[in-house]
Formats: sequence, C-alpha cells, structure tokens
Amino acid sequence: MQGVRVQVAIIGSGPAGLLLGQLLHLAGIEAIILEHRSRDYVLGRVRAGVLEQGAVEMLETAKVASRLHAEGLVHSGFDILFGGARHRIDLRGSSGRNVIVYGQTEVTRDLMDAREAAGAKTVYETDWVSVHDFDTDRPTVRYRKDGRETEVGCDFIAGCDGFHGVCRRSVPASAIACFERVYPFGWLGLLSDTPPISNELIYVNHERGFALCSMRSRTRSRYYVQCSLSEQVDEWPDERFWEELRMRLDGTTAEKLVTGPSIEKSIAPLRSFVAEPMRFGRMFLAGDSAHIVPPTGAKGLNLAASDVHYLSTALVEYYVSGGTQGLDTYSGRALRRVWQAERFSWWMTHLLHRFPEAGAFGEKVQQAELEYLVSSRAARTSLAENYVGLPY
Repeated sequence: MQGVRVQVAIIGSGPAGLLLGQLLHLAGIEAIILEHRSRDYVLGRVRAGVLEQGAVEMLETAKVASRLHAEGLVHSGFDILFGGARHRIDLRGSSGRNVIVYGQTEVTRDLMDAREAAGAKTVYETDWVSVHDFDTDRPTVRYRKDGRETEVGCDFIAGCDGFHGVCRRSVPASAIACFERVYPFGWLGLLSDTPPISNELIYVNHERGFALCSMRSRTRSRYYVQCSLSEQVDEWPDERFWEELRMRLDGTTAEKLVTGPSIEKSIAPLRSFVAEPMRFGRMFLAGDSAHIVPPTGAKGLNLAASDVHYLSTALVEYYVSGGTQGLDTYSGRALRRVWQAERFSWWMTHLLHRFPEAGAFGEKVQQAELEYLVSSRAARTSLAENYVGLPY
C-alpha cells in the first residue's frame, strides 16, 4: 500500500467538496479530493439552480463567479399560483436582496475547471474508500484506484460525500442522532431545450398536486409535477407530462407553454433529514452528508455553501494561527442555520403540496394559509427573507 500525506482529505467532489477544496487551495492549504464516481457522472447530475446571495458571495471568494455573473439570471421575485390566479412575491422589495438562477451543474463545472487549472489533486473513480482514526490526531483515509491501494494521512477529514456516503456511516451509532421526515410523494422533473414559460419561477398549488415552472437559462427550462412514489418514469412519456403540467396551470399561463422533447426526466423522492452533530473528532460533515431538505425551498446547494463557509474559515484559522475556536463551534453554528432552512423547506412543502392524509380540513387550512400569505406584508416579508437566505 502506498502512502501520501495532505493537510485535509475531502471525500466527495460535489459542490461542497469542490468549493471547500478551492477555498483551501487559495489559502495555501493542501487538500486532496476523493470521488467514487467519474467526472462525467458528477457533471451529469441534474440538480437545483437557485443561489442565495450568500452562496454567490462564496463563489466570488473562491474566484469562480465570472461565468455565473455573465450567464446567471437575477430574479427579484417569483409567483405562487393557486385558485387559478398568480400572485407575485417581491423578494427584493420585501428583503432588499435577489437570488440568481444558475444551475448546480454549472457551479460544479466552474469549480472543477478551477481545480484542474490550479493543478490541485482530485482522484475520481475510487473504490473502497474508508475513514479511520478520526477520533485521534492522526486520521487516515484509504482508497483503491485501478487495483492499487493508497493510504492518505491527514490532519482533518471533510465528509462531503452525500447522503449515502461513507463518512456519516462510519460514525458509531451512539455518537450521532438522526432526524428524518420522508414525504409521501415525489417530484417528476423534465428538462427541455425550450424557452421558459415565465421570466421568474412559478410555484403552483393545485387540486391535482404541486407543480413548479423553473429554468436553467433563457433557452433551457426545468419543470416539475408532484407524483406518487409508486410511479415510474417510463409511465410518463413527454406528451403525458406536458398535458399534466398544463392542467395544473391557469389558462393564460398554459397558453404560453412551449413544449419539446425532454433532455432528462426523473422522479426524485422528498425527505427532510438532519444528522447531529456535524463534527466527530477530526472529521467534519458538510452538505448532503449531514442534511437533506426537500427542494421546495431551494436550500440544498445553499446549505452546502454555508457549511463550507463555516468549515473553511475554521480550517484557515487553525492553519494561520493555531486557533481552534472555529473548529470547536463549527457544528453548532452550522446546525443553527441548517434547522432554520429545514423549517422553511418543510413549511414551503406543506404550503404547496397535496398530502394524501390531510383530507378536506387540511386543504381548507392550506387555502387559508395561501390567502393570508398573499394579503399580508409581514407574511410575504418572512417568506422573502427565508427564500433569499438568512445571514451566515
């Protein structure tokens, strides 16, 4: 077995791992990123694309925001459609801030390109990754690549390897608490090279179920409809999807819908999940390895960015001054923001979806909540403040 040594070993090359790696590189801290999948596979994952201002600022700090600012779409509001009418939520007017629509795939590409240009090491298609001795001051990571085993000695391990990754699963059950809510439906998503139906997102509450009209660019659209978890993608040819989406829109909006062949189509289950704490000795969890939110509130990528903000500043503090305050407080600080985002995403999900168990009473309460939201400045301000992102 060959051995190497770095200061930080990062497991996972999604946005959390890549952003952390880039920030550490700029600070002169040596890190290696290990990824089970191929580079093309990671880039091929279709994910959310609404960035809070905090996430944008993190990408600016990482010096990878030039394409984002050139191609990203600034949104100062969005619509909620219910009862056959659209109601605009003025994000900028209520909170003073905007969001930017820029696909997670593009964020990942920008970070990958920056890492390659810097000559920083990422190892793709690794097998049998395992973490060891993270409860000591000499943690190690082992992996196999092309039949050759390697042991990475390091000061710290960053577990950015997602919900199914090895890092959280390596923590003794007695040392971690997990909180979970699995929702009784999924999102059927379709990506198409068609112009978006609106300049801003449209969230839809309809008796047939939730829908979302979104976009990735001025020429690429992303649409979703709520569906049963028992359904399969091959049961939804494009024609059926477009017809279902039309039925959940008001007539004027439906007339503007431009349809076309799907580029990608998939069903995503929804869950809320949090693991506490997010630090175990010298191993730190970040992003989806520690928490999952339903996509309704557009918080997944943004929470990964805030985790990386807390973790990167803590590691830089340690290597610059030897201070450990940032490391010692990382879990508590990150989790406070995580739970705020979990609450908001849970609330948005309950506001907009049809829950089979809610019954007629639940639907009436949901209707009252929507009507209150669009008639109350205080309610709209609360929604806007959470949607654009709470402060770090």
